[in-house]
Amino acid sequence: MEKPVVAGLAKKAKAKMQPAAKKTERKEGSPSLLTPAEIEEVFSRFAAAMPKPQTELQHANPFTLLVAVALSAQATDASVNKATKTLFEKADTPQKMLALGEDKLRDAIKTIGLFNTKAKNVIALSKALVENHSGIVPQDRAALEKLPGVGRKSANVVLNVAFGQPTIAVDTHIFRVANRTGLAPGKNPLQVELGLEKIAAPQFIVNVHHWLILHGRYVCKAKKPECWRCIIADICRFEPKTPAPAGNAKPASN
Repeated sequence: MEKPVVAGLAKKAKAKMQPAAKKTERKEGSPSLLTPAEIEEVFSRFAAAMPKPQTELQHANPFTLLVAVALSAQATDASVNKATKTLFEKADTPQKMLALGEDKLRDAIKTIGLFNTKAKNVIALSKALVENHSGIVPQDRAALEKLPGVGRKSANVVLNVAFGQPTIAVDTHIFRVANRTGLAPGKNPLQVELGLEKIAAPQFIVNVHHWLILHGRYVCKAKKPECWRCIIADICRFEPKTPAPAGNAKPASN
């Protein structure tokens, strides 16, 4: 499956590509295996291909985004969107979610994995928002992480998507891409997050999360990366590159 928003952009991105810097010029102390010039080129190519990347989680406001993110743990965005389409028509504020109640919420999200626990957490976080934040989603990581069912990754998503903060939420896709490409290797998500924050220039950092997650979801796949479609294949440290299947030798966009 190819993401519509990035389909057909390969030629545009390729046209802006510049020769990668020599691999021997890696900056000392950098968390990346790439050189500064290569890092800039990687993000420049993503920016050309996806100038305005967006989350695939459907939401109407910071609260519905927070709920969608909480529901997305160990679930696909598509499955969450299917469940929340009707849910958010009834409950798009903490107050309305509390009025809906846990039983009706559970019934609305029963197609999502771990729905019992998630229903309890959504009701609990809605209550916390009403009692401690006047029903408003806080723009602070520490405050967000105090909400039931919200960890660092979820908080980073909300801060980035809802409030435009330069945070990077490292999920399995981003962790894989950062390690596989050599962009920001790390033994755990926090190491990768801090590494990406260190190497991403200010003009790129707000979009790094979406670029890497979409790249990992549709191109740099877990079982078999589609290297022939990758716009950073000549910079990526992954070897051996996956060859194109017969009849599909032309590079496409990520």
